[in-house]
Amino acid sequence: MHVKSLFASLIGLLAANVAIAQAPAPAPAPDPANILNLDLSTGGRVSIELRPDKAPASVERIKTLVNRGFYDGTIFHRVIDGFMAQGGDPQGTGLGGSDLPDLKAEFNDLPHVRGTLSMARAQEQDSANSQFFIMLSPNLGLDGNYTAVGRVISGMAYVDLIEKGEPPANPSKIVHASMGAPGPVAAAPAAGATAAEAAKPAEAKQQ
Repeated sequence: MHVKSLFASLIGLLAANVAIAQAPAPAPAPDPANILNLDLSTGGRVSIELRPDKAPASVERIKTLVNRGFYDGTIFHRVIDGFMAQGGDPQGTGLGGSDLPDLKAEFNDLPHVRGTLSMARAQEQDSANSQFFIMLSPNLGLDGNYTAVGRVISGMAYVDLIEKGEPPANPSKIVHASMGAPGPVAAAPAAGATAAEAAKPAEAKQQ
């Protein structure tokens, strides 16, 4: 009887160890050097994890322009409800860019889901420069046609509050862009919530 009991205990312990061994390892913390922070006029900070392993030249371009202060004060000039919010143009028309050469396309396997940051371009594939867009909803039809460079990890609520329009009547803007550790995570606003109400620190819900 005691032998059977001991055997059963050993089997249970072995099964528990196997389950622990098969549990997935926790995801590593994002590298602060690859975190893009956008302080928006909608009331708070949006933090985006950039992926130099997927689009090295495009990520490097964003970092270069951020360090120049290029994005500070630029507006979101084209924002389609349920689709995406586009910005990064110093002219605010969709026709502008930086003084740096256009980038070669770096199409990759990052999907265009809610919160994806991707490089905007003209018809020519190798025409991305400084403009980008943030997905408000998934659209996998963009995969393989635009260079995805990262995804929002906090503050998506503030992206949702960006003024809609093509162009918006009162466009939202990037107050300041920086690289570094992510800021406070934004709360998803209740229906009809103001930007100030959305600014209360809490975890933003991503879909």
